[in-house]
Amino acid sequence: MMSVELWTWILVGVSFAVYIYIGYYNRVRDTKGFYVAGQGVPAVANGAATAADWMSGASFISMAGLISFMGYDGTVYLLGWTGGYVLLATLLAPYLRKFNKYTVPDFVGDRYYSQTARIVAAICAIFVSFTYVAGQMRGVGVVFSRFLEINVTWGVIIGMVIVAFFSVLGGMKGITYTQVAQFCVLIMAYLIPAFALSFALTGIFVPQFALNFTDIVPRLDLIQQDLGLSMYSTGTRPMIDVFCITLALMAGTAGLPHVIVRFYTVKSVRAARYSAGFALLFIALLYTTAPALAVFAKLNLIETLNGAQTTSITAGSSLDWAYKWQQTGLLTLDDKNGDGVLTMAGAAAANEIMIDRDIIVLSTPEVAGLSGFVIALVAAGGLAAALSTASGLLLVISSSIAHDVYYRWWNPEATEEKRLRVGRLTILVAIIFAGYLGINPPGFVGEVVAFAFGLACASFFPVIFMGIFDKRANDKGAIAGMVVGITFTAVMILLMRSPQLLGTQAPIINDVFGISAQGIGVIGMILNFIVSFVVSRATDAPPDYIQDMVEGVRIPMGSTSAAAAHD
Repeated sequence: MMSVELWTWILVGVSFAVYIYIGYYNRVRDTKGFYVAGQGVPAVANGAATAADWMSGASFISMAGLISFMGYDGTVYLLGWTGGYVLLATLLAPYLRKFNKYTVPDFVGDRYYSQTARIVAAICAIFVSFTYVAGQMRGVGVVFSRFLEINVTWGVIIGMVIVAFFSVLGGMKGITYTQVAQFCVLIMAYLIPAFALSFALTGIFVPQFALNFTDIVPRLDLIQQDLGLSMYSTGTRPMIDVFCITLALMAGTAGLPHVIVRFYTVKSVRAARYSAGFALLFIALLYTTAPALAVFAKLNLIETLNGAQTTSITAGSSLDWAYKWQQTGLLTLDDKNGDGVLTMAGAAAANEIMIDRDIIVLSTPEVAGLSGFVIALVAAGGLAAALSTASGLLLVISSSIAHDVYYRWWNPEATEEKRLRVGRLTILVAIIFAGYLGINPPGFVGEVVAFAFGLACASFFPVIFMGIFDKRANDKGAIAGMVVGITFTAVMILLMRSPQLLGTQAPIINDVFGISAQGIGVIGMILNFIVSFVVSRATDAPPDYIQDMVEGVRIPMGSTSAAAAHD
């Protein structure tokens, strides 16, 4: 029987070879292919690529872990991320495709007829994308450190090399078709163990049915109560924080530049709508499974580790998986009272089992005793999720610098060849910095990604929303709103997370009216809306041609000849 490590090398090696081949096969030689895949991606393929781009390492690796640890409170991530995609797909995506621009800063610059607005939007895109990519590279390091038993640093470096290959050669075209393959890998890797666990724990094959039609959640509630932990199905966060985190994740999703740009890669507005529908279907496969997997994983971990003999945590034993995860530093077992038995408890002083949230999904197949092939498949899926999103984010960084700053502002006379060269060089530099963030991350995957969504919520969502639905919104209002929104949110996250980000002993600010760092982007978004609205009304209205363009984009297809011309 092949070992988990051998299976991992085989599956990861084969999947990486496929990614490299796709990237090479779809290499591009012009900027339209590099930034928007020549606007020729079929709707189904774009839907799968969008799902892979959006379902990042946070969705695959961290979300079920967050729900496992937080219980009811963790559903804010589930509701926020899924609701946000619906908001983006129905409210913004078709209109953005009608504008027919390469990037979000491109849209902002042309809609608000301002190079300054374009530059501010490009800076915001870079800031948001680097925050987001830090979580993805950490996910890559977590997977490699356990399943290939190599140093986290080397794991991140391997991921950097793979992403660099298909991103630099193929640009958006190479990334898109690579992401289609990555979606297939990650969704199989998520569903197969979830279905197997569902049947093993409840006798029902479909996880969604097992969660809703069995007593598995009440069982987990009773076990957690006995251990002194809060009930799994009961929330502890203030309702204002639950609301703000959910809204920040929703509006942040609708403002994420690497997801929005996917709607520029299809042939028409109709194709954008269809691809949004396909993406939502593909996303639902994972997101309706995650709550069930979270419950299965938590129950399995408690029943396996609580009460285990410390002498049984050895290589080759039935708890070999716990021994190996200990070596990564992401699982800590400390027999504090010296009785030789491990205890999971609500009180920190009595708790002897510390589990990093990012290992929940990755470790679950091992805990359940599933085959080496399934365990390795989950590792390959985690890598696919993290790398697919990382590649999309890196292209946003590249396009923001090479297209929106260098070409549209700094050197409008640059040739096609020179613009492509600058774009590829920018990706290489961005990958190096992203690798550094992966080796020295500012938090666990889901938390870091939540910060990125808060920043996108505070900076991009208002300026995009008002750009489409408020023809009176002008350049000065957009610039002021973006600056105020992202500055406020970034500073507040820094102050609230100062122990991790600044090295202080305690947070400089604990919360704002009960709102945590993950939800503070909502306040930034509100400030952005207010500032944009007030400044726009206090200054000159946009030129008539801008107002006519906004009206034309909003008019339903076929209502007027002007609207029809946009499709």
